[in-house]
Order: sequence, then C-alpha cells, then structure tokens
Amino acid sequence: MSSFEMLKGFATPDGTRKYMESAVAAGKPKEHFRTFDGLHLSSIGMGTYLGDLTQKDDEAVENAVYNSVKSGAINVIDTAINYRAMKSEKSIGSALLRLESEGISRDRVFISTKNGYITNDGDFPGVDVMEYMYKMYISTGVITADDISSGYNVMNPAYLAKCIDRSLANMHLSTIDLVYVHNAFESWHSDVSREKFMEMLARAFEVYEQYRKQGKLRYYGMATWTCFRVPPESNEYLSLQDAVKVAESVGGKDHGFRFIQLPYNLAYSEALLLKNQQAGADVNLTILQAAVKLGIGVFTSIPLFQGRLLRSQIPDYPGAKDSISRLLQLVRSSPAVIAPLVGQKRPEHVQENLKVADAPPLTKAEFEQAMKVLMERPTSE
Repeated sequence: MSSFEMLKGFATPDGTRKYMESAVAAGKPKEHFRTFDGLHLSSIGMGTYLGDLTQKDDEAVENAVYNSVKSGAINVIDTAINYRAMKSEKSIGSALLRLESEGISRDRVFISTKNGYITNDGDFPGVDVMEYMYKMYISTGVITADDISSGYNVMNPAYLAKCIDRSLANMHLSTIDLVYVHNAFESWHSDVSREKFMEMLARAFEVYEQYRKQGKLRYYGMATWTCFRVPPESNEYLSLQDAVKVAESVGGKDHGFRFIQLPYNLAYSEALLLKNQQAGADVNLTILQAAVKLGIGVFTSIPLFQGRLLRSQIPDYPGAKDSISRLLQLVRSSPAVIAPLVGQKRPEHVQENLKVADAPPLTKAEFEQAMKVLMERPTSE
C-alpha cells in the first residue's frame, strides 16, 4: 500500500464487532468491550501525548499503535493535532496503513483527535510555533493575532476547519471518527464572557456539523481539563447540559456532539464524586451521571497521572496484580466510562498496559467494594 494512500471509511458497528469477536476468540473477555452508539470499543484506549520530535519517537509511537491494535486489546486511539507538533498524528497514520495492509481494516478502529491549540509542524523543526502560525494563518488572513487566546487556543471556525483538513492528511484518513474542541473553555474563560464563549462554541460546532455532512467527520466533542470537574460557582465551571443545548441549536436532535474527555484518576476523582451537573429535572449529578442521561460517551485522560500514582497504596482486587493494573482497572470499571486513555510508546509499557485487557472490568459490586476500601485509607505513601 502506498504511504500516500488515504484510508476510506470509519469505525462502524459491524467493523468494531468483528474486532471484538476476533479479540474474544483469541482469549480476551467480552466484557473488555463497551458498546456506545452501536460501536464496540475497547475499555482501554491509547493516548499519544508524550514524546520528543525525533524519528526514534515517531517509530516508537507508530509501533505502539500498531502493536496495541494488533493485540486485540485496543481499538481506541486518541491524539491531537498539537501532540508532538503533528508528529503523533503522522505516526498513527503510518500505523493504520500497516494494519490495513495486514487485514485490520479501518472500520475496526476508532480514531479521535483534537483541535484548537496553536501548533507548528514537527517535520520543520526550524520553524517555531508562533512563526508557523504567522506564516500559515495570520499572514494569509485565515485568522488575526486577536484570535489567539491567552491560553494559546484558537476557536476561529476557519482555523478549526484547516486543522481538520490537516489531521485527515496527517493520518491518511478520509473520515475521522471523533474530533474534540481542545480545552476550549479552560483557554478562553479569562478572556471572554461566558455568553461570548457559548457563541464561539456554537460556531465551532457549526464547523464540525459541516464536516459531518461532508462525510469527513462522524462525531465531535469537548476534551477538557477542569471545566466539568469544578463546583458550579467556579469561574472555570461549565454545564454539560448547556453545551448539549448549543449542539442542538446548531445540529438539531441528531447533532454529532456525543463525547467528552476529562481527567480522572485516584487524585482527580471529581468525575465520580463531585455532584456539579444537572440533566433536565435531575439535579446534583456527577459528570458521569449527567453524561449518561444526556447521551454523551466519556473517555478519560491521565489514568496513571503520568506515572505519579504508581506508588499509591491500592488494595488487591480481581484482575489487578500490580500498580498499573490496579489503577487502570479502577478507572475502566467506573460507571459510564468507555475507556481510560493510556499514554504508551515504550514496548515494555505497551505490554504492561495491554495485560489489563486480559481480565474483565470489575463488576458493579466489586467496584463499589474497591471504592469503599479506598475511601477509608490513604492512597499514597
């Protein structure tokens, strides 16, 4: 297959079911897969945030994606256009081409990316971020300097459209399964009023809906850091229900806003414990509870807190024999979570993380018991 060939299609219920069936036939538990909107998605996903702008890391990320999908343990891959200055997307594209050539078709793998943050192109290391933004977008009239927030984020619709086009090319895709607007409220709440931000969000959603109509995008969402896990009185707070209403105003009841992403681990437990959301007449809901009622799928980030939780004192429970397994097992077993997204590129880390898929997630009773024990004892040394 030519390295310039575009992969047609997108993750489908039939394709992801075949991936699941193949994985189960090879020994993976069926419970390892979650079903959302007909898609069968692994309860562990792969993140691609960390790494240097080197060929060595390019190859490491490519091989990690390839081996993760090939293993039958992971068919959810997450990235962003700014991760490693576009090079993570390019590594994913190379891995997907290899997988396709070996019979693992595009329709079996769910690919998400994010846009909004400014970025340069890591294949041109001599051009820094601001020079790249000026040459590519400001000097050409796509955006003005005022379109860049104090958090280095851009929500100008023309910029978001250019980012989607570039992500499609970087990953050799005709269609991206999911595109998130990336830490948008976190990057803009200090610069604009809440009312103004919601107007900007509507214009961003309009771009995503246009790309859905063109068949270049299946779903869109919001990848966040703080806005869904702080109290309502916080300046950084955002209501998920309000965001859904914006999507409905733009795309009607069949809008494509179907996913959110937020941090969740033993240190950042707000998603499970903080009652800061509502859905219709239901109030005092956690973000996980509200997401279920609003029909929103949840992916979570930094389940290992970039390694800082590996010294935590976590009790034993089914399917977890070491710190990594225990941490991932808790998050993947949480109600409403489709999958934690685990950053991995070193072969030994890939193998450690993939082992978690050999055991089913905790049952509801096992999860509740594990959380009860954790609430009664310190979690770190």
